[in-house]
Amino acid sequence: MVDKDSAGYADIAAHFRKLIEDGKLQPGDTMPPMSQVREQFSVSITTVNRAYRLLKDEGLTTPRPGAETVVAERPNVAATAAARLERIARTGETYAPGETSINHTAHLRSCHDPMVADHLGIELGDEVIVRTRVFLRDDKPAVAALSVIHMRALADVPELLQPRPFERFWQEIYKERTGRQTTKSPERRTARLAASNELDMLDIHVPETAAVPVLVLVNVFHDDDGPLEVWEDIYAPGLWQVEGEKP
Repeated sequence: MVDKDSAGYADIAAHFRKLIEDGKLQPGDTMPPMSQVREQFSVSITTVNRAYRLLKDEGLTTPRPGAETVVAERPNVAATAAARLERIARTGETYAPGETSINHTAHLRSCHDPMVADHLGIELGDEVIVRTRVFLRDDKPAVAALSVIHMRALADVPELLQPRPFERFWQEIYKERTGRQTTKSPERRTARLAASNELDMLDIHVPETAAVPVLVLVNVFHDDDGPLEVWEDIYAPGLWQVEGEKP
């Protein structure tokens, strides 16, 4: 909720960004007149203009003849994992408008990734639960998602090995059954070259020698007993993100 007594242009942009992410403002919808927004937030027209310019620069809105601003058609902006969880908490909806997921898998695997092992506080070669899925936006692969979960979670949520989506975030079920609250470390972001299996998940077909850079976001979840899950999202080329939790 924006504090109307201290709203800045970034706050106003964030307000409308959430309405777009939640589907309350749909592609093609007309944005409120700037004069109306100025009165709503008790700010200057210059502040509103800066907010609207920011939304346009992010690809979320576009001008239309007649001095109107409308919500853009499915912009190439992908929500971060942190923003996804915030949206679920706000709306109760698992998916954003125009989004779904496919190719859900669940397996027991030996962990041979030093970074993941370090995040989970385990030894290389220790067994972990690995869940994967691909998020689609308008029927096109957008994010290859990988969850690596500590084995101790399996005793309380055996459904983790079932290769089907949960109707809600699985950690909510874990909390209900154990009474343990989970927390999330600050989101980490980097760029690297996509691995061959990630290209397959995103349905990207290029020569074997081609290098495909991708944006990668990593979230680590903990409870009172230590690290619980490493969540990695690999974004399809051409997608970018504009908001998430800051370190």
